[in-house]
Formats: sequence, structure tokens, C-alpha cells
Amino acid sequence: MNATDSITDVAGLEVGHFTETRRPTGCTVVIAREGAVAGVDVRGAAPGTRETDLLSPTNLVEKVHAVLLAGGSAWGLDAATGVMRWLEEQGVGMTVGPARLPLVSGAVLFDLLVGDSSIRPDAQAGYQACTQASRSAPAQGCVGAGTGAAVGKIFGIDRAMKGGIGSASVTVDGVTVAALIACNALGDIVDPDTGQLIAGARTPDGKALFDTRRSLLAGVPPKQLIAGTNTTIGVIATDAVITKVQATRLAQVSHDGLARSINPVHTMSDGDTLFALGTGAAGKSLGMTLLGTMAAEVTARAVLRAVRAAQGLRVGALHLPAAGDL
Repeated sequence: MNATDSITDVAGLEVGHFTETRRPTGCTVVIAREGAVAGVDVRGAAPGTRETDLLSPTNLVEKVHAVLLAGGSAWGLDAATGVMRWLEEQGVGMTVGPARLPLVSGAVLFDLLVGDSSIRPDAQAGYQACTQASRSAPAQGCVGAGTGAAVGKIFGIDRAMKGGIGSASVTVDGVTVAALIACNALGDIVDPDTGQLIAGARTPDGKALFDTRRSLLAGVPPKQLIAGTNTTIGVIATDAVITKVQATRLAQVSHDGLARSINPVHTMSDGDTLFALGTGAAGKSLGMTLLGTMAAEVTARAVLRAVRAAQGLRVGALHLPAAGDL
């Protein structure tokens, strides 16, 4: 097993959380002080993102210095300003004339149904997440971007369960691939190794899992949904030497891990977005077939850990039980 079995097993990365105390929300930052080759793939139909165009393989910039994951829907993108400010103070960024320009990409999830929706991650939240960043294994569950996350909302938030943030890593022949996933999915969470439902929509009495896939196929209608009120976001990272084109491909195949562990996934009400980072610290690559296999594996594992590490939540009349509560 890897040192921490988390994304910080990838040399060159630090992770920090900010967890809001006034309501369940927060943000998480993955920092690459020396820069990391980056790619992105957006599969959900309702994304909220920042600085994703610069990650296109046809565009100029090769590396970014941080990726922000945040709650708060589109308002949460404000947290990236604080990340930039902190990185600039640390002297981290691309040299642009007399200035240092930190390049920060990011994505947000919708957690405004839990508590006072006027409280969202802002620039100060992003800054605070950076001050907490370290090479230690990041906390998992209801922290950072996973604080207000919920899963299994297709039949209404009142029948949903608690989501969260999780991480995992795998090493083959001296090369590590890892994932950090904030799971706020519309669908259910499934263990791909066993096919067992772990969390998701509950039965009308709230005491058992409803099995969204089978229920939909049996003709049970979903509740009318507000677009974009879900979303799973995350960072897949490796210390392999990869190009920007390969980073983009790694982000694409990592969505296979979401498809194995979330059902349904990539819906019209999800903004599922995955970033890929390559630090090159291993000094070699294993080829994209193996790296892609590793990436999908850790993505699925991180989704499972996000919900298994989560704790049940009560906010007013709303109760979101955790996977271990049923």
C-alpha cells in the first residue's frame, strides 16, 4: 500500500481544505508549486468551471500551479482569487514581465440546498485552504469541497444521503496515479468490485436504498430537477512524465471510474468535471494504457471513500444519513 493511499502520494503536490463553520460548504485546493502539466474533461451537462480553456492541448499554457474544487455553485469560483493571492505571495507562478502569474483552474459543485445558501466559499476561503495545504494525507468525508455534498437526489433531496470528498492512490513500477474526488452526484454510489449499492436515493420511508437504476427502468418517475444542482468534481494526478495531450486523455479516461461507481452519471443535472495533473517527478512513464487503467481505478476508489468517510447531517428539517447509518 502507498504511504498515504491518497493524492499526496504524488510527489510535488500539496492539498488543503477550508471547511465553513456557518453552514455545510467549503473548498479544497491542490497545489503544484513547481507547476504541473494539466488537462481537463467535462462530461456533465451543467458545469461550473474556471480556466479550463487554457488546458486545451492546442493552447499555449503547459502547466498550472493549482486546481480549486469548491462548493457554493458558481459563487464558489470566487475562491480561486484567494488561491491566486496566496500563490503570488509565495512567489509561485508563471513569469510575465515583472509579475508572477499563478495559473489556477477550478470547478464547483452545487450544495446550496443545505443550510443558508447566501454563505458560499469566497476569496478568503480559497486563501485559507492554501494556508492549510501540506504533503500530509488530506482529511476525507465532510470537509472542504465535500462538506455540503449529497448523493442520490433523483427522487428529491429529502430522500438523498450524505456525500463527501475522498482520495486514493496506486503505484506500479515506481509510478503513482492518485485521485481526489468531491462526490455530489445525482445518482447512486456503487462498489464496482461487488455491485453493491453503498449510498444513494432512499425508499419513501427513508430506511433503505431505493436503487435508482432499477427504479427508473421499472418506470418510477424522477422528481423534476433543477439543472446543475449536483456534480462530481476532482483531480487525478500522477508523477509520470506526460504531455499536455496525454494529461487531457488521462482526464477523459478517469471518467470511466465515475461511470463504474456512480449510476446514473454525467446527467443533465450534473456538471461532472475531472482535471489531470502530471508532475513528472517519477522521471518516466508507463504508457497511457496502464496510466489510464490506474486513473480509472483510483477515481472509483476515491468516490467510494468520499461517501464511506462522510457523516450524517441534519440541517433544520433536512436529514442526510451517511452510508454507515442505514
